[in-house]
Amino acid sequence: MSLSINSVSTGQLPVVVIGAGPVGLAAAARLVERGLEPLVLEAGPSAGTAVREWAHVRLFSTWSEVIDPAAEKLLAPTGWTRPDGSAYPTGGDWAEQYLQPLADVLGDRVRYGAAVTGVARAGRDRVVDSGRDAQPFAVHILSADGREERISARAVVDASGTWSSPGPLGADGLPALGEKAAAGHVSHRVPDLGDPVVRARYAGRHTAVVGSGASAFTALAALADLAREEPGTHAVWVLRRGITGSTFGGGEADQLPARGALGLRAQAAVEEGHASAVTGFRTQAVERDGDRLVLVAEDGRRLDPVDEVIVLTGLRPDLSFLSELRLGLDDRLQAPVALAPLIDPNVHSCGTVHPHGVNELSHPEQGVYLVGMKSYGRAPTFLAMTGYEQVRSVTAALAGDREAAERVELTLPETGVCGGAGLFDEPDTAAAEGGGCCAAPATLQIGTGAPATASGGC
Repeated sequence: MSLSINSVSTGQLPVVVIGAGPVGLAAAARLVERGLEPLVLEAGPSAGTAVREWAHVRLFSTWSEVIDPAAEKLLAPTGWTRPDGSAYPTGGDWAEQYLQPLADVLGDRVRYGAAVTGVARAGRDRVVDSGRDAQPFAVHILSADGREERISARAVVDASGTWSSPGPLGADGLPALGEKAAAGHVSHRVPDLGDPVVRARYAGRHTAVVGSGASAFTALAALADLAREEPGTHAVWVLRRGITGSTFGGGEADQLPARGALGLRAQAAVEEGHASAVTGFRTQAVERDGDRLVLVAEDGRRLDPVDEVIVLTGLRPDLSFLSELRLGLDDRLQAPVALAPLIDPNVHSCGTVHPHGVNELSHPEQGVYLVGMKSYGRAPTFLAMTGYEQVRSVTAALAGDREAAERVELTLPETGVCGGAGLFDEPDTAAAEGGGCCAAPATLQIGTGAPATASGGC
């Protein structure tokens, strides 16, 4: 599909949605509901490509909280069976039982193997003012077979997320010296130790886990379980800050049992000797010591050699293919300027982020919106239900219904867990104790946990 800019009026062009994940597909469903034509471009081979990478992880949220209402309406006539709303899906469940059926209903409105390499105003680089707003968008894509295309669009909704851009080992936000050379022994994902090949990589070895969020907790807990079964397995938890009373979360007093249990398991890993903690360590370099690695801090400290390094220092947006657009982004979070103060992780947890929509997501470049996790830039406080509300508002604005676009149709809980996976009791037990994430919506910054019989994730 390649549309000529000159042969089709802008109003007849599709709205290009980048990414066939939960928020991108919800955006497409909302566009269909509004009578607008979406074209979803997905770099991967199927819906929910990123979600499938943590398929074994169980979400903190129930099915009732991770299905978009417009998407459900689109699915209903097909005979789709809605999963039990009180059950906790795994990432694999979410992809197979909801995301893929939704993409299938959308049909040829979803293109797979279509990586967006650039977005611009047709015939205008970011410098040119003349006639800019009247021009459609030119979306450049690279197909899986190597073909290049340019597709014209009336608007662009970027829901490509941040999963593909994990934070580096270096404490200054750049890769540590030697990090790239050591890539064969450095992972930026929490390992799935249920996979025999992955398990063999860490069994009986020493692993440095760098990070202080829920994903790091998950890795520590999983490696501690492995250590109980495989002698010689040990984790070194590398923290850029010190250990305080809140380092392991609220424990048994935590309002969210999943979060509290995860913190307690990480704490137990340290107290039982399966992991040791190194605080105030800001990595500057990775050096070789034979077949092992040595982390070197900015202050000159050196850790004992380790076999593997797991880096869980957050995620960040890929803005490279948007370089010819005029985006208004906060200089710290890389989130839209009006949204940034509402999501600043120094101030807010996910439960204290106010619902927001088109006003906070608009940019100097009219007709382009970053939604979903990408809209939060480097802030780890994103919730799936927030993303669904975002696209409801944005699509209403694109349809010309400003009143609906500016109306808030989402109430968030007062507290929330953000930014990672967890390991906690079986779903029924967790539900009996008060539910999962925020007792409501899902987070999308995912680590991995134990096999699917343990709970974690959103």
